[in-house]
Amino acid sequence: MRRHSNPSAPLASLMLREGAALGLREPPSKDWRELVPAAEALLSQLTELRAGLPEPLDLGTGFRARVLRAVSQIPLGETRSYREIAAAIGAPSSARAVANACASNPYALIIPCHRVVRSDGAVGGYRWGVPWKEALLAAERGRTAPQGKGSSSPCNS
Repeated sequence: MRRHSNPSAPLASLMLREGAALGLREPPSKDWRELVPAAEALLSQLTELRAGLPEPLDLGTGFRARVLRAVSQIPLGETRSYREIAAAIGAPSSARAVANACASNPYALIIPCHRVVRSDGAVGGYRWGVPWKEALLAAERGRTAPQGKGSSSPCNS
């Protein structure tokens, strides 16, 4: 697989292709259930998607890097709140900053910011749209074991 200068390019391409395969228009329907088959297809292609990315992922330094490393530790099928991630990185009053760091994640799906939700259990926002976030979470809940390389943290320590 070709390396991309924009790390999100493979994901965007896959999301558009999988959505088009389902006959979805852009933007996709607000009903996330229509996206679950596409989300399942995306999850099954994680190994291919990761092949075009550097190993370990270069997250840089600073707050966003700490957030993305913490998010990469969330197990498949589980979620954490923005507040829990903030506490895990030693910045318990920074839940909003955690949300901003997730929104700027250049490795969407690889670093699963879709697994970070609001403290009240609501899904919250997602760079690729709330319907995709809901569909990805539903697809992951249906899986019992991680697939391929996506099962371990791709981040440098």
